[in-house]
Amino acid sequence: MSFKCLVITPEQQVMDQTVTQVILPAYDGLIGIQTGRSPLLVKLGVGEMRVSTGSKDEVYLVDGGVAQMNHNVLTVLTQSATPAAELSGTDANAALAEATARRITDEKSFESRQHDLERARATQRILAAR
Repeated sequence: MSFKCLVITPEQQVMDQTVTQVILPAYDGLIGIQTGRSPLLVKLGVGEMRVSTGSKDEVYLVDGGVAQMNHNVLTVLTQSATPAAELSGTDANAALAEATARRITDEKSFESRQHDLERARATQRILAAR
């Protein structure tokens, strides 16, 4: 059994394909989506999105957003969805070092730093699993 998966960022439509399973980084933990899932609307966090087509798995780094499952169509709206093959360990390490060294002056700078740390660590986890 399969369903349609759409992944859309502000810049482009990243994916429009038939899949068998998607594992998403919900804001409060991982969530698996399969055919026949009851309607769902979930806030996404930063992390790994794993898409299974039956014959292969594709991994993406997603950066927040929302996901909706309705009538066997999963729509993921996110700030970015980067294929694992395009991720760089050097860039992740540099981003982690920069975020760690960043000075916090107010709540907004704290939230920005935490987001950048989370994104860099998620990138490192994805790269370590390859």
